This record gives sequence, C-alpha cells and structure tokens, in this order.
Amino acid sequence: MTKEQATGNHLYRRDLMREQLAHQAAKLMAEDGITDHALAKRKAARQLGASDTHHLPSNGEIDTALRSFRQIFQHATHPEILRQLREEALATMRLLAEFRPYLTGSVLSGTAGEQSDINLLLFSDDEKAVLLFLLKHNFAFEDGEWKVHFGGRDETVPSYTLTGESGVQTHLVLLPENARFNGGRKPETHADIAALEALLSLRGQPTIESP
Repeated sequence: MTKEQATGNHLYRRDLMREQLAHQAAKLMAEDGITDHALAKRKAARQLGASDTHHLPSNGEIDTALRSFRQIFQHATHPEILRQLREEALATMRLLAEFRPYLTGSVLSGTAGEQSDINLLLFSDDEKAVLLFLLKHNFAFEDGEWKVHFGGRDETVPSYTLTGESGVQTHLVLLPENARFNGGRKPETHADIAALEALLSLRGQPTIESP
C-alpha cells in the first residue's frame, strides 16, 4: 500500500467515525431528551468505544443527523411537538413585542423536542427594561447572565428564564439596540414575529431546512 493510499484510508475511517458519532449523538438527543450537544457527543463516543477520539462532529452535523432521525422515526409525533413549541414562542414574543424579539435555536431550526427550551433575543439599551416589564406584569422568572459574541468581542448580558404552564422554559437574552442591526443575522437562524407567524401558517412545512 502506498503512502497516499494509507492516508486515504485513514481519512475515510476518520470521516466514517465522525458520521457515526453524529448519528449516535442525534439518536441520544431524540430518544433521551438530551439538549446539550457536547454531552450527546461524549455519550455517543463512549457508546461507540471512541472516547479518546479527536474527530468529534460539529453541532451542525449533529443537527443535520437529528433532523433526519426525527423525519424518519418521529414523523408522526414530532411536527405537533414542534408546532406547540413555536406557538408558545410566538405568544411570548407578542407579549414582549416592544423589545423586538427574535426566535433562535432548535425551536426555529426544527430540531427541538419535548425537552427543548425556547430561546428569544430581546433588544434594549436599558438593561433594566425587561426586568421591570416582567415585574410589572407579574411574570415568574429567574434572572441571570448570558455570554454572547457580538461586535467582535465576547460580552456578558442580562438573561431571564420563564417557565410556562406547559413546563417549557423560555430564555430571554437582552442585547443592546445596535446588535439588532447585525449583518450576520440570517432568516434561517433568527425569526421575528412576522417571520414566525408566516412559518406557522405554512402547511406541510414543519421545519426550516439548514442552509
């Protein structure tokens, strides 16, 4: 075997293991309700006897595998679960409309399951604005901080977690107004109220496909 052939075989085995790990991690997320990609990767690697591998799949690769898994094995139940999560997200966004909310994460991408949280971005230069709004309207919530990257640097911003009657948690992350005009925001990763309303009005289109 030539050196080039040996290198090719090594790359093939590495890519095959990466693909197998992505599908196993996706299966764990779909069946066990795991929402943390890193945890799913570690468990998948242990189950496949590859705990020491350095060729773990990306979150995007796992999401692609997860989307396929749900379409094949959970096609009867997943669309309704996803619709309910999106409807709950929309209801919360309407309540918080003055903060120009955007839906992000798995509920928008279509990979969310029963254990998934809703993630909303809000915008205001007044860091106490959302806190005062929640207090004024008697929302039950927990406050905290969220690490984000924008403007070319890492920032710590206020966050608030609501728990709805359904038990689903909604994370509100407050960003400054200028972050709303971030040119990197894409329709497939960020949906405002109008975009989510349009998505929910579609029939036979339960998910947004990844680019």
